[in-house]
Amino acid sequence: MESPRNISEFILLGLSHDKNIQIFCFVLFLFCYVALLVGNLLILISIRCSPLFHQPMYYFLSHLSCMDICYTSSITPKLIADLRGGTKTISYSNRYVAICKPLHYMLIMNKTRCNLLVLAAWAGGALHSFPQFSMAIQLPFCGPNEIDHYFCDIFPLLKVACTDTYITGVLVVANSGMVALVTFVVLFVSYVIILLSLRHHSAEGRHKALSTCGSHITVVILFFGPSIFAYLRPPTTFPEDKVFALFYTIIAPMFNPLIYTLRNTEMKNAMRNVWCQTLFSMKAHN
Repeated sequence: MESPRNISEFILLGLSHDKNIQIFCFVLFLFCYVALLVGNLLILISIRCSPLFHQPMYYFLSHLSCMDICYTSSITPKLIADLRGGTKTISYSNRYVAICKPLHYMLIMNKTRCNLLVLAAWAGGALHSFPQFSMAIQLPFCGPNEIDHYFCDIFPLLKVACTDTYITGVLVVANSGMVALVTFVVLFVSYVIILLSLRHHSAEGRHKALSTCGSHITVVILFFGPSIFAYLRPPTTFPEDKVFALFYTIIAPMFNPLIYTLRNTEMKNAMRNVWCQTLFSMKAHN
């Protein structure tokens, strides 16, 4: 009997085989990715080169921008290249590849607390992803190598493994699904507390806070809604999964720089000062 062969690459079926849809998606996601990169880099540079970096909210925002760039760049460039007729394959080795108490905020969120929270966020992300990475790296792949997705998501990957992956799938649900659900609940409760606290503010203050919270909640739902749908369910795959994945891999991260810059006066002033000074210095040097 012939022994099973180990496959060296996976074939990504992508979003669609229709050429017109591929061209449309290429233009759309290229625009989204460029907007995401430009927006987040503007935020990073503007915050780092201005006094806002010493304020807790903008310190966290700079790390959010960094996370968005890293997270999206691990998926989107490959998707864009595949949509323009690139090789829709991926080798086995490349898989590794302050509203409630505004006056007390600066006092409560000192530099040490900010650093600890940022460290906890990065460490939490590593602790969340490492078990899944460990499980995926040990799976044998010796049969079909077509993945009905545009990146090696965990459930489509389990589907092509040539072993019983039910237990692994349950562990993924317990990991990713529960992390997404708990994070969403914590965020939801915190926004409810913020909204309840607005009863004691003026009508103008309530309107401004509701406008800000509304945009934040929209991004939270865009990110965590599809994430919960994708991971908090019995370990299986649906054709619609790759469409839902677009929301938490591209669309929600793209909205972050728009929300935190265009709707923030301090951020717009800091960007104007930093980039105007840079241009002035370049002209003076020339």
